[in-house]
Order: sequence, then structure tokens, then C-alpha cells
Amino acid sequence: MATLKTLPVALIQERNHGDADANLAIIEQRVAEATKRGARLVLLQELHNGAYFCQHQDVREFDLAEPIPGPSTERLAQLAKAHGIVLVGSLFERRGAGLYHNTAVVFESDGSIAGKYRKMHIPDDPGFNEKFYFTPGDLGFNPIDTSVGRLGVLVCWDQWYPEGARLMALAGAELLLYPTAIGWDPDDDQAEKDRQRNAWILSHRGHAVANGLPVLSCNRVGHEPSPIGASGIDFWGSSHVLGPQGEFLAEAGIGDPEILMAEVDLQRSEHVRRIWPFLRDRRIDAYGDLLKRYRD
Repeated sequence: MATLKTLPVALIQERNHGDADANLAIIEQRVAEATKRGARLVLLQELHNGAYFCQHQDVREFDLAEPIPGPSTERLAQLAKAHGIVLVGSLFERRGAGLYHNTAVVFESDGSIAGKYRKMHIPDDPGFNEKFYFTPGDLGFNPIDTSVGRLGVLVCWDQWYPEGARLMALAGAELLLYPTAIGWDPDDDQAEKDRQRNAWILSHRGHAVANGLPVLSCNRVGHEPSPIGASGIDFWGSSHVLGPQGEFLAEAGIGDPEILMAEVDLQRSEHVRRIWPFLRDRRIDAYGDLLKRYRD
């Protein structure tokens, strides 16, 4: 559990630089700069080692996956240890032959792996063919204890599901963290683009308010072309840090890489939950139907 009153955090909003070595080299530079600016917790974007390969279905993309522990976790562990920070990465995990996950890994400040979370909700939408690549997570919604607090780590598509955020909160998470890769179809008109981005931000603000917790969401930026001739994706950035009433503590821009810094008051959730005791007033005796797919 956290003993800090205020936690300096950094979100590394970045574009793809070509391959894992290039991306990890940029991450090392950005993390070094963030820690010089005081960060104790650093969150990276979803699948930060390369392009968002899920725009198409190709078995050759599975060659990008690696075991955990593995080469990337070793490099990220060294980075966390070198700067004495808690670092949250996002990797394409090869668990076994034909079995792969979209996995967030939390590194403690001594370089050890504090825990990992396997993405539970897997999308299958135009341009987001993740069900072809990822097996749904089987580690549940369990926060990860670190030297800076108990982290409720979820991944991208999980951000649309209040159940995941709630279960993390009920297990004592002190912050909710979402490494993310989300953007626009360039062919959509501006009104549709605005609706999608605003809905994404509102979902995070809702998780913060409903659970009385800070929320950190780190997205990528830049246009990534489709390997199959479609329009590709314009990733909209907009990484943000929210307080427990959904208030913005920091927000990044839409188009450019950025190190987003914020100070999170770890005592504020306690105060907010005393005036808005949503956990107290839950009618757990009446929620049984939530376990059904649909109420016919």
C-alpha cells in the first residue's frame, strides 16, 4: 500500500519508430527525462514496441510476441531499476505455442516484476482485429502492489467496461491505469471523430467518479497505415490523468509525442469517498443478473 501523500506520475505518449529496438530506445530517453522531472510512476502506451499490428490478420505477426520474462522485460526491468521508478509496460506475450496475450507488466523500482495483467476484453472491430491474436486474460481483475501504491492495471478495450474498474476498486486499487491504442478512421468526418474521442474520455471520467479513484490513460499518436490497403488509423493521443471526481489533472495533445506529468494526491480518494460513499450504498443483494449476458 502507498505511504506517499503525493505521487508524481508520467505518461509517455509516443508514436511508432519502426521496431522494438527503436521504440525501446526512445522509451529509455523519455523515461530518463520524466524521472529527471520527478516522476515516481511511469506509464507506457499499449503495445509500445512497434506498430499496432492488429489492423490486419497475418500469422507472421505472431513472430513479434515474446515470453514474459523475456528480452523486452529484461530491458524494461533495467530501466526501472536504473531510475528507481515503478514502470508499467505493455507487451505481446507468447505464453506457449499458439497461445498469446496482450499483457501489461508492472516493474518495481528494484527491477523486479511486481505483477502482470492480461487484457480481459478483446475487441474484433474494423482495424482492430485483436481476437485473431490475443487470448482473453485469465488473471482476473487483481491490483498489483508496488512501492508507490496498489495499481489497478487494465488495457485499452477494458476501458469501456465499468465492471473491470469496479472490481479493481473493490480489491483495493488506489489508482486505475490504462495503457491504450485508440484512434480515428481518417475517412470519418470531424463530428464523428469528436464523438468518439469525447466518449473515450467520458468513459475514463466515469470510472474515476464511480469508484472515487485517480485514472491514468496513456495513448499513442501518429498515423499508422493499414497493411491491407485500408485507410489506417490516426491515433488521437489525448493521454490524461484524472482525479477521483473525474477532474483533469493533466491532458496531452492530440497529434504529438509528449511526456505528460502530473501530481496525484493519494489522500484525496479517502476524502471523496466520505462525501460520495458509492461503495457503501451498493445494492449487492440485487445485482445477480449482472452475471447474465442479457436479461430476456
